[in-house]
Amino acid sequence: MLRAFGGAMALCATLMWNSSAFAIEPDGPEELVTRLDGIAMQIQDQLSEPFRETTTLAKKDRGVLVSFYTDRDFVPVWISDNGLNAKARKLIDVISKADDYGLRSDDYDVPRLIDLNSVSELSTSILANAELKFSFAALTYARQAAAGRIDPSSLNSKYIDQNPEFPDSMRVMATLADGSDLEGYLLGLHPQHRQFKLLKKELARQRNLKFNADRVIIPQGQTLRAGMEHPHVALLRKRLENDFPAIAENATNDPDYFDDDLFDAVRNYQKANGLSADGLVGPSTKKSLNGTKRDRIETILANMERWRWLPKKLGALHIRVNIPEYRFRVVKDGVTIHEERLVAGKVTNQTPIFSDQMETIVFNPYWYPPKSIVQNEILPGARRNAGYVARIGLQVSTASGRQINPAYVDWYTARPGQVFFRQPPGPGNVLGEIKFLFPNKHQVYLHDTPSKHLFKREVRAYSHGCMRVQNPRKLAEVILNNEAGWSKGRIAGTIATGENTKVALTKKIPIHISYFTAWIDEDDKIRYANDIYGHDRKVWAAFAGEAIPRDPADPVALAQQRRARAGQYQPQSLQSLFSIVFGTN
Repeated sequence: MLRAFGGAMALCATLMWNSSAFAIEPDGPEELVTRLDGIAMQIQDQLSEPFRETTTLAKKDRGVLVSFYTDRDFVPVWISDNGLNAKARKLIDVISKADDYGLRSDDYDVPRLIDLNSVSELSTSILANAELKFSFAALTYARQAAAGRIDPSSLNSKYIDQNPEFPDSMRVMATLADGSDLEGYLLGLHPQHRQFKLLKKELARQRNLKFNADRVIIPQGQTLRAGMEHPHVALLRKRLENDFPAIAENATNDPDYFDDDLFDAVRNYQKANGLSADGLVGPSTKKSLNGTKRDRIETILANMERWRWLPKKLGALHIRVNIPEYRFRVVKDGVTIHEERLVAGKVTNQTPIFSDQMETIVFNPYWYPPKSIVQNEILPGARRNAGYVARIGLQVSTASGRQINPAYVDWYTARPGQVFFRQPPGPGNVLGEIKFLFPNKHQVYLHDTPSKHLFKREVRAYSHGCMRVQNPRKLAEVILNNEAGWSKGRIAGTIATGENTKVALTKKIPIHISYFTAWIDEDDKIRYANDIYGHDRKVWAAFAGEAIPRDPADPVALAQQRRARAGQYQPQSLQSLFSIVFGTN
């Protein structure tokens, strides 16, 4: 619903006009000022008043409008002698449909369509105020269409590091004032990515679905599993039979029995909704099954918002990682040419969300343990056993880079920053055979891993931030396809040497580490993933103007965990240490 002028606007005109012009000086010459000139004078007066805006963006918009209207001698864009012009009417029409694009029409303070029969009774002050409201609304719409309703940095998470591309506000106003296709221009500011458009279509479909007051709710309680008989199984069957008709067609005479067809349906549902596909109907699966229409709509809105935070152009050839899906895709000219599973960061060590450029591929990489592992595992192990560091295959060096024999180090006085560790290339290297570098402040990257069993799991949040690739040789082959002289055979030969080899890409490849819990798959069906890091909840809270939930990896929470573990250190065996190490990057 569009906000209207105050009720007194049309009734209490502060300045009445009985003719189309008036004399500035009663005793002066017949130099007349038109009604439009009077509106322009009022625009100037109102923009000259002290700023009353409270937000940074509103103050910025006010400054833009001062410059914009000054440059055009305060000639109105939206108001004519006869009231609202065609541009104003078109802007109202575009804003009225903002909700279709994941925005909210209520967020734009634009006047209603004024009854043209009473426009002559409105003062120039009121019409100037209307002019400025239209301009403020246009700037707000343009900004939100292009960059979103929320500033990602306001979500209080060090792991959300995205910088939306804001439109140039002066250019927006100039284009709206001088252009002939206002609607096309404003709608063109929304993301043009295919997934955004498909989510927009799904949003409309979800909103048109009739609310089912008789929808099936599966009570919390005992976990339902194959082979069991329980009254809640009949509810589960009824909840899933529309999506999976086989469970109704092949059902036994006992609807309370959890048969094989129902088990398959549960697993398929879990896969489609980002849950662990174990066929067990526990608290998480029940929560998802009991989700409402509103839950789905809010999830879609949050994901449409995230598309506004990505670059407008992802790159003709680019890599897009989707953390909640635990997958990445290599896309060329809009077509996925390679995709595979990956392992992402744990909830307490999240993979950050950002965009960068891949620059280097490293074959047979060294691994440099992060400070946390040095502090909590390696140094304590070395103090308990002088041969520990050599036994686990780490090389030791000084700050100057001079390699030293670990047997000669006083481990009781050694501290991180005084001694440095690295694991040389080899079969047991934590990073495996290859790592893919895109230098960033988060110090994360894609890499191989000798711990392959985790790729078989549906939920794959196990690392300390970096992303482990299931088939790194294939990814290297796809990326190096554009590099002269690199073939599948040469990649294998380079790895076989065992030597640390760096390959600088002649053309950097954009990589986007993204977080989408809703997307449209290749069969044009909506897919959902579990909100593993709680980013959806943060967006929903920001939309509602509520307090942002604390990050699961909040330093306060982690400090509490560390205090709880204080004094509980136990010496780690080689196997248990590397169990920890494999979860570090």
